[in-house]
Amino acid sequence: MTPLQEISAAQASSPSRSRPTNLTPDSLICPASDIFDQTALEAELTRLMDQDIGSKALRDAVVQYLSEARQKGRSAIAAAFADRPFDAGPTVRAYTWLTDCLVRATLKVSCEVLHPRPNPTEGERLAVFSVGGYGRSEMAPHSDVDLLFLIPYKLTPWAESVIESMLYMLWDLRLKVGHSSRTVKDCLRLGREDYTIRTALLENRLLGGYMPLAKTLDSALWDDLFKGTAAEFIEAKLAERSERHRKQGGQRYVLEPNVKEGKGGLRDLQSLYWIAKYVYRVDRASQLVKLGFFTRDEFTGFVEAERFLWAVRCHLHLIANRAIDQLTFDMQVEVAARMGYTDHGGRRAVEHFMQDYFRHATTVGDLTRIFLTKLEAAHVKKEPALIGLFRRRRKVPKGYEIVQNRMNVSDPKAFLADKLNLLKIFEEALRTGTLLHPDAMRLIQANLRLIDDDVRNAPEAQRIFLDLLLKHGNPERSLRRMNELGVLSALIPEFEPIVAMMQFNVYHSYTVDEHTIQCVSTLAQIERGELIEELPIASRILKDGVNRRVLYVALLLHDIGKGRPEDHSVLGAQIARKVAPRLGLRPEECETVEWLVRYHLLMSDMAQKRDLSDPRTVRDFAKAVKTRKRLDLLTVLTVCDIIGVGPGTWNNWKAQLIRSLYRETVRALEGGLEDVNRDRREAESKRALREALSCWDAKELRAEIGRHYGPYWQGLPTGTHVVMARLLRGISDDEIRIDLAEDADRDATRVCFALSDHPGIFARLAGALALVGANVVDARTYTTKDGYATAAFWIQDGDGSPYDASRLSRLSQMIEKTLMGEVRPREKLADRDKLKKRERSFRFPTSITFDNDGSEIYTIIEVDTRDRPGLLYDLTRVFATSNIYIASAMIATYGAQVVDSFYVKDSFGLKLYARSRQESLERKLREAIVKGTERANK
Repeated sequence: MTPLQEISAAQASSPSRSRPTNLTPDSLICPASDIFDQTALEAELTRLMDQDIGSKALRDAVVQYLSEARQKGRSAIAAAFADRPFDAGPTVRAYTWLTDCLVRATLKVSCEVLHPRPNPTEGERLAVFSVGGYGRSEMAPHSDVDLLFLIPYKLTPWAESVIESMLYMLWDLRLKVGHSSRTVKDCLRLGREDYTIRTALLENRLLGGYMPLAKTLDSALWDDLFKGTAAEFIEAKLAERSERHRKQGGQRYVLEPNVKEGKGGLRDLQSLYWIAKYVYRVDRASQLVKLGFFTRDEFTGFVEAERFLWAVRCHLHLIANRAIDQLTFDMQVEVAARMGYTDHGGRRAVEHFMQDYFRHATTVGDLTRIFLTKLEAAHVKKEPALIGLFRRRRKVPKGYEIVQNRMNVSDPKAFLADKLNLLKIFEEALRTGTLLHPDAMRLIQANLRLIDDDVRNAPEAQRIFLDLLLKHGNPERSLRRMNELGVLSALIPEFEPIVAMMQFNVYHSYTVDEHTIQCVSTLAQIERGELIEELPIASRILKDGVNRRVLYVALLLHDIGKGRPEDHSVLGAQIARKVAPRLGLRPEECETVEWLVRYHLLMSDMAQKRDLSDPRTVRDFAKAVKTRKRLDLLTVLTVCDIIGVGPGTWNNWKAQLIRSLYRETVRALEGGLEDVNRDRREAESKRALREALSCWDAKELRAEIGRHYGPYWQGLPTGTHVVMARLLRGISDDEIRIDLAEDADRDATRVCFALSDHPGIFARLAGALALVGANVVDARTYTTKDGYATAAFWIQDGDGSPYDASRLSRLSQMIEKTLMGEVRPREKLADRDKLKKRERSFRFPTSITFDNDGSEIYTIIEVDTRDRPGLLYDLTRVFATSNIYIASAMIATYGAQVVDSFYVKDSFGLKLYARSRQESLERKLREAIVKGTERANK
């Protein structure tokens, strides 16, 4: 009897979990015959066998036929899926059905044609199983094909030949096969040692071969391996889940999530099913409703999330034409288009798509909490320890109870009789150091309609909410849970549009709502004294005392205007004007909150996009903030906002800029704006240099101090003045002197140049630095009275860090070669000036502005556009050919977007007042940007 005949004979009596998939399944994305024609296969095999062409030729012919059939089947599935882009279930079943047909075909050819054994001995038996995701009948277009070849005893030559022939045919079909050859005893032994193997065995499905082996395996697994080990399996799966989440960033709302492995992804849903199957032997996820784990509505959420995530994963595989699960920015755009999302409401299609993605990921998180708590109630899983384990236990008020170390409601009817309880329960959970019980969460979500205008305007509701922010030391925990349950949006309806809203750029790491919560979390950390070393000024401000109500509410609302065509700061301020009074703030506090939201980007923009050495910058900023109180509040808000963008966003460079602006503004506000002037700064700088170079000859020192113009003294710190003095000391006209050193205070490498002055020097220096892959973050150039150019650039490597000391020598040599003309930057940059594929879908409209008021002696030209390696060089070449002198440049990078601010004057030392001159220069700059982008996209 052949392997496939053995299956047919045994099907009627076999238990469902050992029965192979029906050979003519329904509910596929397209007709089964369009995917794989089995009748045609049988006819082809008969034709080939009748030709008597030999084993190798027959095998090759079968592989050729199956390869064409596979391609045809995949095309049919992909076409049907393109027409129904959300129908993931029928699609993954279709790919499984196609794979089943291919595996069974190779088994048939191997057993019946290549290695026939009409009367096999008891030891010459073989059963083939699909395991893991394939065993669960869930396959994306490029999923692995995991097979278990089960043998009764040791591996015989016949079985080895069959397996080898099958594998070679499957590999020739370009299938990615994972395989193992084991006995039942092997399966038990390895399953005890490795939970990954145990999980794969849990999902076994017989494809063909000797049916009694399937029954033996099934009995052995459930009676000898799974039985009595539910608790340890659960703990292993949860530990595996935690480690997986950690590797994926630990957040549900990272902006390039892994659809399979990330938090809230497919693997989390699969883990629920694995555990349920292991503990309760369920065959379908729908049985979790009958078991009481989920309500019907919750299971609907399970199905919708699973359907959406599987659809995304399948589209990813089809677009990339390979196995890929990371939803990168470039893939997000293509998947959104394939699934039919469109631009509307001032937001891109990709942003609407990703908002749906994150909402489904939140559903997965909710289901996981509910499921695990039910397991605890059934005493299958350990209960969590109290968060406040070492805190004195407090009694819970009437109507509440602590169940499994979680805050629950003892009488739902009485709880709902007072609508304020929908807020009070969060306060009680914080007060007692407990998490919310899923039953309580269910109750809250089902009754969000009770949070109406009466609740929103109730003084007690305002008190509870402000206390959650201000009184318990960890407001982020309540805010995150309130947000996930919909309470935050019910209490503040204006917050709902930004829930799960992604920001389609490389700069932000989180959705808007999660970014907001991260900002609040950072503020709480500063208050707890956890960031004194990293944030000394913000820590001191909070220690000295500020209006905490204003600060927390302003942080909560600072991005509430995002996602619409208007300026989100302006719109956010308008929203804050309505929301702040509802939260119980006094009129003066409301006014300050509105101002903070309106100008929450002012300090970071001034610090990163303007020259802080220019007194006008500080004076303008001081005029905008007006008071020390507002300055303190804005400084803390700015720091929290930058840190809340994502890991690594806050660094010494930004810290130094913010601190410098803060200190100078304090001086201006307390000493008067006239205290911030060029003459004072120049005198202080010269005095500091005399002290630093006290060992120099007096004549040399007078010459050094006398050779520079005023802006030089105002624009560079004393340490850099010292370096420049040494570079200029005894320099000849044909020399180029370079000094590279790490500037730890700025998280950058400082590069100082001294050489004979000539037109376009800034562009040549920028080109040299671009060639070595340096990212310029700040730059200053000056001309001495005796005809030399001095320039200081602060650069970082590709990771945003200072260059390692071991690389400085080679870096210096390459820069010198470029300046000497041995290397031409434009030619060499052609291969390096490329946009990353994942960043090509971002849209950054170019904006160029001219500001003649922001500086006393320079025109400030601000270029806001997409970043790329050769951009600064291209822009500075335009200035050079237009006879524009660049005094300084500030480069503020926001992921793939950059804002380059240039302080310039014309060849006569004047500002660029003429409108015709500005328009001509803007046109040339735009042309350079367009041409450079075209090169970068090739």
